[in-house]
Amino acid sequence: MKRLAIVISVFNEVDNLNVIFDELLQNCPVNKQELDVIFVNDGSSDGSKSIIDSICNENPNICKAIHFSRNYGHEAAMIAGIDFADAEAIICMDADLQHPVSELKRMFESFEEGHDIVLMQRLNNRNSILRNILHKAFYRHLSNNNSVKYTNNVSDFFLISNRISVVLKHDFRERNRFIRGYIQSLGFKVALLPYNAGERKSGKSKYTYRKLQNFSVNSLMANSNFPLVLSWYVGLIMIVFSMAFGGYSLVMYFVNKPVSGYTTIVLLISFIAAVQFLILGILGRYIALIFDEIKRRPIYLVDRLVNIDEKKG
Repeated sequence: MKRLAIVISVFNEVDNLNVIFDELLQNCPVNKQELDVIFVNDGSSDGSKSIIDSICNENPNICKAIHFSRNYGHEAAMIAGIDFADAEAIICMDADLQHPVSELKRMFESFEEGHDIVLMQRLNNRNSILRNILHKAFYRHLSNNNSVKYTNNVSDFFLISNRISVVLKHDFRERNRFIRGYIQSLGFKVALLPYNAGERKSGKSKYTYRKLQNFSVNSLMANSNFPLVLSWYVGLIMIVFSMAFGGYSLVMYFVNKPVSGYTTIVLLISFIAAVQFLILGILGRYIALIFDEIKRRPIYLVDRLVNIDEKKG
């Protein structure tokens, strides 16, 4: 029997932790002797830390925990769990119970059939209409500007084999992370399984519109150079516009109907200034990403490990 590690990202999910752990034990696709449940506490402030420690103390052979020094974000929590996992298969999921534990068996069966990556694709979507439109546009744009075709509605609920985890541990160490995109770009054998997301039992989503916006923009810029190329196209359009307007002004001058000078100048200056600031803003975002990477600060810092050898990871 192959060993399975389940990485659970936790941020203020105090009411869900005992429930999800009990469901994991009931729906485990492997023997308990071959199971590791790794809770990654991403700087929770609601008592999740003590609940995780209690579960780990009661189940020392199964349960492990990684407590961050502060909140580093969901992507950091997932890679931390992968870093410290020691198993042939690793499943990443959230603690909010919207990733159905009942699907673990199907995921592990697909892995045993030879798939290195098992992606779970949501069939039901409870997001707002605007959020769904932006979500689809993001993945469509990302796919159109890369050699990789990214699948829409694939969440951070997935399984990877040990060989994929080794790649993520050593080669994909950017500070601005997009793990669900990374694993789709690797080119190994992939399985896509549909599922219906469960209801959140308690609490609320930690992904606000602002966080989602920042995550989407950073992910887009880190995986596509289209925003930089966009400034080139905008420049070409401005050249064509300037030539056309210049020709129109010249014709109007010779037919004794010159274009109004004040209004024209104000409009042109405002338009050109807006375009320039747009391009500067795009360049600024790329420079900020580069600045984050060259500082090479840690993706996360561990405050304490529970039932994990500190030499691992």
